[in-house]
Amino acid sequence: MSEGIASSKYDMATIAWKLGVCIVYIGISTTLIRFNKHLMTKDVFPFSLALSTIHMIVSTTLCWLLYMVKPSMFPAMRTVEGKKLDMAKWFVPIGALFAVMLYGSNQAYIFCSVTMLQFMKEANVMIVFLISCTVGLQLMDRLRFFLIVWVIVSATISVSGDLRFSLVGIAFQAISQVAECGRLVVGEFVLSGRKLDPLTYTAFVAPCCCAILLVANTVAWNPAVIPAAMTHWRLLAANAGLAFLLNVMVAVAIKEIAAVGFVLMGLTKDIFIVALSCVLFGEPITHTQTLAFSLTLVGVGTWSLLKISPEAPPLQLLKRALCMPAAEKNETDQLLPGKNV
Repeated sequence: MSEGIASSKYDMATIAWKLGVCIVYIGISTTLIRFNKHLMTKDVFPFSLALSTIHMIVSTTLCWLLYMVKPSMFPAMRTVEGKKLDMAKWFVPIGALFAVMLYGSNQAYIFCSVTMLQFMKEANVMIVFLISCTVGLQLMDRLRFFLIVWVIVSATISVSGDLRFSLVGIAFQAISQVAECGRLVVGEFVLSGRKLDPLTYTAFVAPCCCAILLVANTVAWNPAVIPAAMTHWRLLAANAGLAFLLNVMVAVAIKEIAAVGFVLMGLTKDIFIVALSCVLFGEPITHTQTLAFSLTLVGVGTWSLLKISPEAPPLQLLKRALCMPAAEKNETDQLLPGKNV
C-alpha cells in the first residue's frame, strides 16, 4: 500500500515537473516574441541587424560561461574534444543562414503584426521538407504532397486576410523562414552521424553567426544605434538574456518531454501566441483567418503525427482516400548512400 502511494506521488511529481517545463517554455518563447516586437518599434530600438548581433554576442558569452560552470549540460562536447576547430568550419554556412534568419525575423516586426507572422511560421515544417526533397534528403509521396498543399494554402489564406497587410514585411519574413529552413536542412546534412545536443550546437553556431553579423554591422553601420542602445540598454540586456534562456529551455524541454511532447507543445504555443496577441494586444483577426489558422494547425498536427506514428489509423484512412499503395518507402528511408540522414 505504501509503495503504491509513493509511486503515485512520484508520478504526480513527474507530471507536475514536465507540465512546469512546458509552461515555462511557452511563457519564455511568447514573451521573447512580444519583447522583440516592442524593441523594434520606431521609438525604442528599430535596428534589426544590431539587435540580432547583441543576441549572438550574449548567447556566445553565456553559452561558454555555462559550459565552464556546468559542463554536464553539454553532453556532446566530450565527443568533439580536440575537434572543435575542425567542427567550427562546418558551422560557417549554418551561422550565415542563422544570421539572415535573425535579421529578417526582427525586421519583419517593424511592418507586420505578431499574429500574421505566426500564421506564416506554420509553413516552416513544409518548407524544410521541400528543401530536403530538392537536395535528395527526403522522399515525396501523395500523402505528404496533400498535407503540404493543405498547410500552405491555409497559411496563405490566413496571411492574405490580414487587415494590416504589408508586402515588405511578408518579404522579410519569407526570407527569414527560407533561411531558417535552409539552416535546418544544412545542419541535418552536415551533422549526420554527429549527435549534438541543443546547447553544444548553440555553442558552435552562435560564434559563427556573431562574426558574420559583426561584419554586416560594420558594412551597414547606423550611427543612431549607439544613442538608442545607451538609452535602452536595460531592455536590450534583458531581451538578450531571455533569448539565451530560451535556448536553455529548448534543451531542457527536449530532454524532459521527448519528440511527441515537444511537437504538441509547439502547437499549443502557436495557439497561445495568436490568442494573446488578439486579446491583450488588440491585433485584429477575421473569422476567415481564424478558420484558416485552425485548418493550418490541423495540417501541421497531422504532419507531426505522420513523423511520430506513420501507422496511426487516421493516416491510414487518408492514405486510402488518396488511393495510395499499401507499401511505400518511408520518409525516413535512407536516400544518400553512406549518409545517416
